[in-house]
Amino acid sequence: MNDSSKPSAQDAIFGPDINLQDDLVELMEALVTVIFCAKDVDLRYLAVNNAFVRRTGRRSKREVIGSRAVDLFPTELAERYEEQDRRVFATGRPLRDQLEPVLRSDGSLGWYVTTKLPVRDGDGQVVGLTSVSRDLGIPNEETIAVESLGRVVDHVERHLDHKIGAAELAGVAECSAVQLNRRMKRVFGLSCTQYVLRARVDRAAAMLAADVSPVDVGTQCGFYDQADLTRQFARLTGLTPAMFRRQSR
Repeated sequence: MNDSSKPSAQDAIFGPDINLQDDLVELMEALVTVIFCAKDVDLRYLAVNNAFVRRTGRRSKREVIGSRAVDLFPTELAERYEEQDRRVFATGRPLRDQLEPVLRSDGSLGWYVTTKLPVRDGDGQVVGLTSVSRDLGIPNEETIAVESLGRVVDHVERHLDHKIGAAELAGVAECSAVQLNRRMKRVFGLSCTQYVLRARVDRAAAMLAADVSPVDVGTQCGFYDQADLTRQFARLTGLTPAMFRRQSR
């Protein structure tokens, strides 16, 4: 069989029937809090839903299909997304539950959890990937109380300027670290470590938007110093603290 007779990445993902592609993307359109995309080995988008288009700030799918992350997102974010993609292609293994912040149109931070799955052709070769990112809403106080996580949430908020470990939080919750992680996943969709990181970045974003000095932001949010704040904040959000402050105004 020559290369031209092999199924394309799009065929491997959706099947040769174009209706299957239409049906799958239509299904993803119904999940308004889920961002969906499919890519080929050149890291180009083959299919996206409208939630993905909104995420990029473009007006239509035609402006997205065929492009790459580097064409659509800030450099720091695009490089991280494509590094994840290359890892999936190189290892052939899924990438699950990656915590991703998103700068919303009103300047606030939103959070998603992303999973990327390899797509194989009939010979078992990885020819593409699919990715879904789920919007993490903030659970209400009743849900937090039902899972007895109020003390954990309060502890994190009061100690963000210090190192906070999973064992420490398990002690606050009076359960094992494994049990606490399960409860955190049910309520927040995050592990303990991810929850603490989210809380640090959320507070840093709020302080930066309020024109607090980056030195004070770093200290009060548990970063080692201002350089560590800049490095970590840019790695996660794709923006330096100064850039975020300008965009949030």
